[in-house]
Amino acid sequence: MQKLANMRHWPERMSPSFGMSPRPNMNLAPINPHQKTAAAGAPPLSPSPAADSTIHYSFNVPFASDLAGPNTEEILHATGDSVMRWTHPGDAPDDVPIYELPVHAQNVTNLRNMCNDLTKGPLPIEAYVVSTNPKHLKGQVTTVCLTGPPELVNKSRETILNDTPLALRCTTVDIEYGLVADSQAGVLLKHFTDALDTFSQFCGVDIFILGPKLTPMVDGLNGDVEVIRDQRWRVAIYGDMEASEHAKTHVLIFIDKLLGRRVDVMNVESTLHPIVCGRSRKNIKLIESATNTAIYFPPFAQPYRYIPQNAQRRKPDEIYITGENPQGIELAKRKIHDLVTRTNLFVKDAHISPAKIDMILLGRMDKVRKIMENNGTYAMFPPLASNRDLIRVQGVEGLQIERTMKEIMSLFGQYYFASWWIQQAGAAQIPSPHDIRTMLGDICANSDADISFDKMTFTVTGSDDAVKDALTVLSQIKFVNQTQHQIRVKIELAQEHKEFVSGKKNGKINKIMTQSNVQIIFDGFKEYNFDIDVIAPTYDSMKQGLGLVEQEMPASISFHVPDQYHKRIIGIGGQHIQRIMKKHSVFVKFSNAMDRGGMGREDDDVKVDNVICRTPARNAQNLELVKSEILDMVDRAHSEFTSQVVHVDRLYHRQLIARLPEIEELEKKWNCKIVFPSTEQASDEVTVTGPEWQVPLCADEFLGMVPETHELVMVRTPALVKFLESPEFVNDLVNKLKTQHEVTVEVHENPEEKTEDGGRTVTLLWKLTRNNTGGLRDAIDFLQAQFAAAGVEATVVKGAIPRPKSDSFEDSLQYFDSKLLQHAPAPVGTDSPTKPGFGEEIQQRGTTLLDKLRKPSQLLSSLDRRKNSSHSVNTLFKGSTNVSKSSLISIESTRSFNADRNPWNDSGVNLPDDDNNPWSSRHFGNGFETKLTPPSMLHGGGDVTPRHGTRASGDSGRPSTSHSTNSGYPGPIGGPFR
Repeated sequence: MQKLANMRHWPERMSPSFGMSPRPNMNLAPINPHQKTAAAGAPPLSPSPAADSTIHYSFNVPFASDLAGPNTEEILHATGDSVMRWTHPGDAPDDVPIYELPVHAQNVTNLRNMCNDLTKGPLPIEAYVVSTNPKHLKGQVTTVCLTGPPELVNKSRETILNDTPLALRCTTVDIEYGLVADSQAGVLLKHFTDALDTFSQFCGVDIFILGPKLTPMVDGLNGDVEVIRDQRWRVAIYGDMEASEHAKTHVLIFIDKLLGRRVDVMNVESTLHPIVCGRSRKNIKLIESATNTAIYFPPFAQPYRYIPQNAQRRKPDEIYITGENPQGIELAKRKIHDLVTRTNLFVKDAHISPAKIDMILLGRMDKVRKIMENNGTYAMFPPLASNRDLIRVQGVEGLQIERTMKEIMSLFGQYYFASWWIQQAGAAQIPSPHDIRTMLGDICANSDADISFDKMTFTVTGSDDAVKDALTVLSQIKFVNQTQHQIRVKIELAQEHKEFVSGKKNGKINKIMTQSNVQIIFDGFKEYNFDIDVIAPTYDSMKQGLGLVEQEMPASISFHVPDQYHKRIIGIGGQHIQRIMKKHSVFVKFSNAMDRGGMGREDDDVKVDNVICRTPARNAQNLELVKSEILDMVDRAHSEFTSQVVHVDRLYHRQLIARLPEIEELEKKWNCKIVFPSTEQASDEVTVTGPEWQVPLCADEFLGMVPETHELVMVRTPALVKFLESPEFVNDLVNKLKTQHEVTVEVHENPEEKTEDGGRTVTLLWKLTRNNTGGLRDAIDFLQAQFAAAGVEATVVKGAIPRPKSDSFEDSLQYFDSKLLQHAPAPVGTDSPTKPGFGEEIQQRGTTLLDKLRKPSQLLSSLDRRKNSSHSVNTLFKGSTNVSKSSLISIESTRSFNADRNPWNDSGVNLPDDDNNPWSSRHFGNGFETKLTPPSMLHGGGDVTPRHGTRASGDSGRPSTSHSTNSGYPGPIGGPFR
């Protein structure tokens, strides 16, 4: 490992090429098995003929063709021709697919034009584009088929991928409507829309201002619809990853300017950014806390060169700093500079197959960025499709560099490379080039694997499932079945899994070769991985042999157990853990603080997985049993680590970060970690991580630091005013509300708040903390009871919180006319922090405001003619008068995710009897998009705690199988292929 010191003389930006010459990203020539040592007793295989100078190569272009545009009824402003690009024409049918949006159709058209230019050019290369709709996918798949010499094919692929807008996305910024619109005049503020237009052109994105998110709540009995509104408006930004992040940062900085903050810029070498931030951004949060600033780092620079037309990329070294005064900004810059000058870097290089690098660049960069943030390291990749195989990781500690390397290597799990050699038999005819391109394009589109053909050999690369799907289709091709074969599948595996897959003295491998008529060769040993070659003369032999090999591949889980419990779990002489391992045939390894880098490091700040359980894949079902048996020996306060997300307005994060000492005390008290999102993310989500029994308590106390307010508007009457001014209320009731309900109430008069007939109102301002929102309704009920006892008639205009629907027979009592039974009060429109709904008064005020903003706009004529099929209307849905049916449908589909959720289990961990309840089969994960959904809808009565997701293990170890009761062969050969 190299060490780079004295960062004040940092050289020019390093490139991962390091003088390497490009080479093809796959071995296009057939593989000769005699170049390696075959297993003893295995029949020899015939050598493969030389490759032809012309190849056919097919690959999928990862367009984000499933990205839908905004609902036209929510658009208040759009930049340029954004509406025309992201919505369908008004005469389009309701079921028109998303991939036919003009923006997606134009991307495919541009790709076709690019391929036509390549075909008509002077070089001997042919390029064709095929768009298909596979049955197993919802969207459209676009495949490019290239024909020509290998070098030109690789260069053409590089050109296509780097000149095409990939990974389109929509990112949003929530904003208070007072910063966007003039509520009195009913118009958008011109300086704000002008700024968005400038950002759109400069960054090459489409920007929309969308109204507040409206979410319907349907009463299942009477069909009434209660609408809940988010309190903020949204700025939606559509574009590729770099462009959208660039524009988002400009929008966030502009909002800071509107809030009266100053802005400054400093330059720091981009490769140092995650290192300066520290692990989990600890260093930068300390600086923001000490200087009262917000620091915006650029996103991880994409290693492909696409730039939208007439747009500018953000300079990778620029860091934006906003603060309330120049002194704070200068202090922050000085602290960052001090961190840079004190940084001593360690650098390490590793080799990884170019095809796998491309897969990471195209689909896993978000995870790479998260890995760098967690470890405080920087990973440098070669440019996309450059056919280079070297990556570099740098950091301040060798331990974090090793972790980063291992986690990057495990991003795609097992990566497969398959070569299928064909020998012509008799009069077998090779299909025409057109038929070959059609065949390869169809296989590529349905399997998501890259595939090439050079007259005698098919070469397939991709993830394990993709390669197996492609081989399954190839086995059904007529001319392949009539000829002799040699199939070779190469599996890339972590290096430490070799004293694991082969068994003692290669016993496992020899047994597999004997049973399935395949040859297995271990080859390509590198520092972090090696290759397993499985060679077979027939498809059936390959299927059987590969299935047996996959059953011996390691399945593992990792989790955290405090170091003080390790000796108790291991037992004297290891007797406890040995009993568990033999019982379940699972290998268990513990690592303490010393193993992870010595005492005094930051391991205690970020709880890492220090227990690894590993077993062959055929025995994977026992991993959870071992984990639960180990965790049973741990005290409740240090039980399994999990995470819970709480929602706090992102602008209030700055005030919370300023109270870091209090938060650190809170973390020590509950043995948890509170992680704020990065400033440039502009997310409301704060993550609390720790033992599952401690996290809810820590989150509750953390929310006690977050203030909340609620306005209860009432009709002004002399009796009400007299009561609110009485000593009984001022001296007695206010103190009782504060001591008994932890709520403070203040009386205000707001001239803008009127009744329906224009009468005057009185506003009661309730102040509380977020962890006590559930007690707000009890406090209001208590005060209303005091009103009734004093004979004061209190009529609520806005802000009432209805009681939850009872599960008794209350609804049936209306059919029994009895003076002894009191009817339930009718539901009233709400506008509370726990349930920020609104009724007719918002329909009169809020909807009118939206109409004012849209009616004079130039968008009106275009919006009337546009539609978005992703928000189509369902005529069977009972809608509301103050929200569009299309909005109701789109939001209701989102709400259905939590429709059958167990309301009694809010921890995210299955209870012992969960196997018999209707909610046990519901899975929760990060795939559920909640950015535009009001937090109150998702976390009305508490914050959901998703189950802790374990990461891939990188430690060594192999289970002892000598006492296993369920090992050996033959194992189940459940088809490894689909």
